[in-house]
Amino acid sequence: MSVSDRGQAARRLDELRTEIRRHDHLYYVKDRPEISDAAYDRLFRELQDLESVHPDLITPDSPTQRIGAPPLDELKKVRHERPMLSLDSIVDREDVLAFDKRMKKELEQEPIDYTVEPKFDGLSVELVYEGGTFVRGSTRGDGTTGEDVTINLRTMRSLPLQLLPEPSLPTHLAVRGEVYMRLPDFHALNRRMTERGEDAFANPRNAAAGSLRQLDSRITADRPLVVTCYEIMAASGAQPLTHGDELEALVRWGLPAPQQRQRCSSIEEVLNFHAQMEAQRDRLPFEIDGLVVKIDRRDQQEQLGEKSRSPRWAIAFKFTPRKEITQIQDIVVSVGRTGTLTPLALLTPVEVGGVTISRATLHNADEVARKDVRVGDTVKVERAGDVIPAIAERVMVAGEPRREPFRMPDHCPVCGATVAREGAYYYCTGQAACRAQLTGALEHFAAKSALNIEGLGKKTVVQLVEQGLVKDLADLYTLTTEQLLPLEGFADRSASLLIKAIEQSKQVSLDRFLMGLGIRQVGRHIAQVLARRFRTLDAVMAADRGQLESVHEIGPEIAASLESFFREAHNREVIARLRRLGLVVAEAPEGATGHRAFEGKTFVFTGGLQGYSRNEAKRRVEALGGRAASSVSKQTDYVVAGTDAGTTLDRATTLGVTILTEEQFTALLSEQADAGRAT
Repeated sequence: MSVSDRGQAARRLDELRTEIRRHDHLYYVKDRPEISDAAYDRLFRELQDLESVHPDLITPDSPTQRIGAPPLDELKKVRHERPMLSLDSIVDREDVLAFDKRMKKELEQEPIDYTVEPKFDGLSVELVYEGGTFVRGSTRGDGTTGEDVTINLRTMRSLPLQLLPEPSLPTHLAVRGEVYMRLPDFHALNRRMTERGEDAFANPRNAAAGSLRQLDSRITADRPLVVTCYEIMAASGAQPLTHGDELEALVRWGLPAPQQRQRCSSIEEVLNFHAQMEAQRDRLPFEIDGLVVKIDRRDQQEQLGEKSRSPRWAIAFKFTPRKEITQIQDIVVSVGRTGTLTPLALLTPVEVGGVTISRATLHNADEVARKDVRVGDTVKVERAGDVIPAIAERVMVAGEPRREPFRMPDHCPVCGATVAREGAYYYCTGQAACRAQLTGALEHFAAKSALNIEGLGKKTVVQLVEQGLVKDLADLYTLTTEQLLPLEGFADRSASLLIKAIEQSKQVSLDRFLMGLGIRQVGRHIAQVLARRFRTLDAVMAADRGQLESVHEIGPEIAASLESFFREAHNREVIARLRRLGLVVAEAPEGATGHRAFEGKTFVFTGGLQGYSRNEAKRRVEALGGRAASSVSKQTDYVVAGTDAGTTLDRATTLGVTILTEEQFTALLSEQADAGRAT
């Protein structure tokens, strides 16, 4: 090749890359495409063809380098440059006015300028650029540390790999954004998955999160993800003075920022913009569940500061949950992992919040009777918290014929065993003989809060049970790579990873193991209570009902459930097999049964705490044997009141409950810690 030919190729490659980046910017940032998709594809194919002839001229930031890379063994951890905080959420107008009042008081200024933007329903990410080049991206994780998804993010066309050469562009830049799916793309993806016989995603957020956290970035590359950026996390040089300027700067640098945004000079303007956006939400091409309201001036943001998990200067102003009307085609009964029978309504499919809903929970027989919903009824469906489908109420339709009221079955629809009743709930007595319970029990056993077996999801569990490879929990530890390979979705690497995850789960704490067994009424908290009190699995298994009921928070029903579970020979044999196969249930540490100064005491926390997150405060109480409740009653011993305590504090005063300030609570903890060391 002559020097001139090579030079011409390099120039044309540079032109194509520049042109494609410009069109990406127009489409994703400006929302003003200038060419058709077909014309864009022609430019892209020309770039691919020319790079295939001159592979030595391919640059890392070329648009063609958004293809997936070979699978990773795991997603590495990345510490964020600044904590990625969450937002306090509110729904009522009065709470927004109260927020504004609080801001005016703390800043000693009115009115306050705000910037309002959509609250995207996706997955938060941190994006880092050096010299304008994208170098790293990570998920939010716990807010301090996330997972490195750089390779996956590089596959997204909406994410610029090279920023625009603006004079104000910082040499070092870290921004926060949200990865999500546009609704038309989400529906098209679900249609393809359904046609292939795969399980469709429940909603766009699940689809985005599952796609971005893939170990195989080629899967991510095939998913229609987009990103919108809305905050500078860190940057070299001078910073914009307001949040509005901050968003404008992101756009100038070539990053996609929220287009539906507005600066508001009063809280009334905020309320009006919220009403406008709520009216438009069903016409937007993406899912939002509210607006984010932020103090506009960044110096005021710094003055207000942050709480342990959220900024004081911003709130999420949520929309009212959507409700839609449809018809009940049938009422069926689902058998859960512990044998609980739950009635489900099968519906004429209806779009609610961009998601097609074809079934909704009816919770229990008493709820069905209370709402008096029957097959054939017209009903109103809502997504509780904008996510979980549920029947809100029956809609009266003149002349609509009604069928017989729903009745729970006498026998399990899965295994035919007798159905028993416990309070408002019905359950199958078939236990492990019931396939429905085995499938659910395996899922629960493998969950993050229990044995945390990564890769053992619902689809795999169903195949293991249907193929007869797993007949009880212990069979998991007899599985081999060769047995997994014939199953759908498995190859050498994925099979080896699952076997490795199962092997790693053999070392487990007592509370997680008790949680994983799926004993009726034994959730995470009760499992922790049992671990603190009895310390070893053998001691828990040997405890009689009287010993169990003597433990604070273990009532007659929980004690009966535990005694019944461990008395069942099949359950004891499964536990024995698990141990023979190498599973070790660690003894709870000595401190778990040490100084129990708060034994029998109930605490309620209200308002904002400065030195503790709410969960941390609860853990401190539970570590000393106490209980943290969510509401105050006559049985409450202490109410710990932080800032803006509200009605909970008023009720505690009325009931005569002892009220502690945060300083008094801290002093009480220190006093008990000293007492514990002394003993």
